Amino acid sequence: MSEFSIRAAAAADAPVIVALIRELADYEQLKAGFALDEAAVVRDMLGDACHTELALVDGAVVGIAAWFWIYKSFGAARGLYVEDLYVRPAFRGRGLGRALLAHLAGKAQGGFMEWQVLDWNAPSIEFYKSLGAEPRDSWTSYRLMGDALERLAA
Repeated sequence: MSEFSIRAAAAADAPVIVALIRELADYEQLKAGFALDEAAVVRDMLGDACHTELALVDGAVVGIAAWFWIYKSFGAARGLYVEDLYVRPAFRGRGLGRALLAHLAGKAQGGFMEWQVLDWNAPSIEFYKSLGAEPRDSWTSYRLMGDALERLAA
């Protein structure tokens, strides 16, 4: 495989970040709700709220991991939540996804990492299991948004 590297994203990477996340949304069949633009990347994905790491092969960006810190008070443990993990199809199977997660694991040492995967995404589920990750079947995710969020805030 060609040389690859991982680095933190910068504002100049906003166009490629949007492109990668759009490709991920398309793959996950969630493109209808896609709203990310370059301004949102610069505002939200490069600092305190969210961090973005990029995987490069021969200088070209071919993968992304967007993540943020979380905390589990019962266990007094700081963790890292992986919001997005994506490697372009032509570069899969070369260890880039594993390298991105290993890079993040280095940041989360002494704590934990969590993420979600769509239940139909068998290749990703098998990949995560091969790393030793286990599903958290006893927890159900909930989301409050739109009118319901506005009603609660009022």
